Amino acid sequence: MHSTASSAPQQIRRPGPLFNWLAVITLIYLILVAVGAVSHGFKGFSGGAEGAAQIFAFANNPFVALLLGILATALVQSSSTVTSVIVGLVAGGLPMAIPMVMGANLGTTITNTIVSLGHIRDRGEFRRAFAAATVHDFFNLLAVFIFLPLELMFGLLQKSAEGIASLLLGSADMSMKGMDFMKPLISPSLDLIDGAVAFLPGKGGAIATILIGILLILFCVTALGKVLQQVMVGRAKELLHKALGRGPLTGIASGTLVTVMVQSSSTTTSLMIPLAGGGVFSTRQLYPFTLGANIGTTITALLAATAISGAGAQLALTIALVHVLFNLFAVVLIYGVPFLRELPIKAAEALARVGSENKLLALGYVAGLFFALPALMMVAVK
Repeated sequence: MHSTASSAPQQIRRPGPLFNWLAVITLIYLILVAVGAVSHGFKGFSGGAEGAAQIFAFANNPFVALLLGILATALVQSSSTVTSVIVGLVAGGLPMAIPMVMGANLGTTITNTIVSLGHIRDRGEFRRAFAAATVHDFFNLLAVFIFLPLELMFGLLQKSAEGIASLLLGSADMSMKGMDFMKPLISPSLDLIDGAVAFLPGKGGAIATILIGILLILFCVTALGKVLQQVMVGRAKELLHKALGRGPLTGIASGTLVTVMVQSSSTTTSLMIPLAGGGVFSTRQLYPFTLGANIGTTITALLAATAISGAGAQLALTIALVHVLFNLFAVVLIYGVPFLRELPIKAAEALARVGSENKLLALGYVAGLFFALPALMMVAVK
């Protein structure tokens, strides 16, 4: 009697593996929807591609162009969107495109940093999640510090991209827009959210969509972290360790492949943050996967370039290839040199230690780096 009574609560507390995996799949889908909702809302609020194009009109020197790329991507919540807009505009002779691409590459890291805030209630979880998120920030910052001066002095990226574009131009006419797998997957849910907020006037619907996305991210990240700690055992954990923990090349390759599939480095890296927060993987283990996501996200600009024909085709393909080469060169140089490789990890872990003790500082870092600092510096430069 006693053993029967005591075993019943255990069965209730511990759902079966199938239930746990269904919960993981559902929560991952909801995170994809939430990231899409935030992006969708920001596009609606800022005017989407048209708004980004208006922002770019202010570029009058490389430094301002870099800051505009950061700010536009932080507002639109998608480097893929911003770089695609840049590719479309550069066909018409837009100047300062290369620093903008670098800025967009940096601005995209805000999304997984926001996702890490979902762990803010638990100091240990938040420290691990925030470090795993901000290692992406510091890697891209270091890449800009190294390659922007090289580009301004020697035209390294432009000359390399022009050479490759001239070789590939014959095959650049084939449009690959149909490879966007994520849009049809999450569009029905985004349509439901649009319908729910349609009654709000003006930009109210866009603001509500952003808030719904952020709240959904916070809820799903918390829930996913708990469920993943239960399912990430045995063979499943071993498989991920093979991809992420056993050799940087495997981690980079898997990060690239997943990001090419979903066409969003923000989505790829954001899904890894709960694993870091739950202590399943360390910042060092997720680092190569993040670098792979950086390379994989460049596919969108390449896809946009394939849709452009005529006189601007080579120029569009060149700037798309600049995005690819910037990330490839950065990974080879920074990850290939041991001293440089350690800098983003050490900086991220140091910031996470301070941020876990002072949550306002962590929030200030997000608001300052991606919004206030670029805006203020652009005003000062002007």
